[in-house]
Order: sequence, then C-alpha cells, then structure tokens
Amino acid sequence: MLRLTRVTDYGILLMTEMVSKPALQRWTANDLSQATHVPAPTVSKILQSLLRANLLLSVRGAQGGYQLARSASDISLQAIIHCLEGRIALTECNLENNDCEQSAFCSTSHHWKRINQSMLEALGNISLADMADEHFMPVFTVKRGVPIQSICEVA
Repeated sequence: MLRLTRVTDYGILLMTEMVSKPALQRWTANDLSQATHVPAPTVSKILQSLLRANLLLSVRGAQGGYQLARSASDISLQAIIHCLEGRIALTECNLENNDCEQSAFCSTSHHWKRINQSMLEALGNISLADMADEHFMPVFTVKRGVPIQSICEVA
C-alpha cells in the first residue's frame, strides 16, 4: 500500500489550517495544536521541518509565530511531501543510486519512471489553497503518448 506518513498528513493538515483561517496572520505551535488536535511536540517538530524547507517563516516576539513563506497558491503538495517524506518515488527504480538486481532484466522500470513523473506533476499542480478549498475536486487524466515512429510512418 502506498501511504504518506502520519507526520506528512499532519504537516498538510497544519498548513491547511493556517490557510483556512486567514484572520490569524501568525500561528504559534500551541495555536495549531489546539486547532487541529495534533500533539504540541509533534506540531513543533513539523513546523521546524517546514521552516527549514522555506515553506514557513518564523517571527519572534510577543506577536510572533509561524506564517506561510509565500501565498498558499504558490505552495504545492509536492513541496510539502518532499519536505517531510524526502524524495517521492513509487518504486525503488525511481530513487537515485538504485542498485536494483533486476534492472538489467526489468521491462517495466521505464513505465514506472513515467508513472512516477505523472504523479509528481499531479502533486505539483495541487496547491495548499486547493487543499483549503472545501469545493476542490482534483481531476486527473491518463494520457497515452503516440510514439514518434508511428507518426513518421503514417506520413
């Protein structure tokens, strides 16, 4: 089963919460913990990761807290997942430095690379603003490419 970790799920939840209540310009870890019911230590850990990835900004002081580093429409799910999960890959052959024993014999790795790329593009096209929109409906299509050879042969 393909599945995001709980930390990544929480990270998307926290950032979506920040977008869904724009009246609060800055959020403390405690604010987010109370709003989402995610334990405060987990919230703090996630916020630090998002801060290091330049997805959030931190402001010190009495009115301080965390805020988005850019607009919600400019932050993709792909960026958040990459920050909290690392490189996104459906199969081992999509990872760098892959030492798969089957690579010389595998007839599907090139397909998996294309599928992985499509998934990355789909996640890159879904923004944090989309996630905060209760009416958002993702639509994905599978496109079949026409080999260049068959186009040339027809002409």
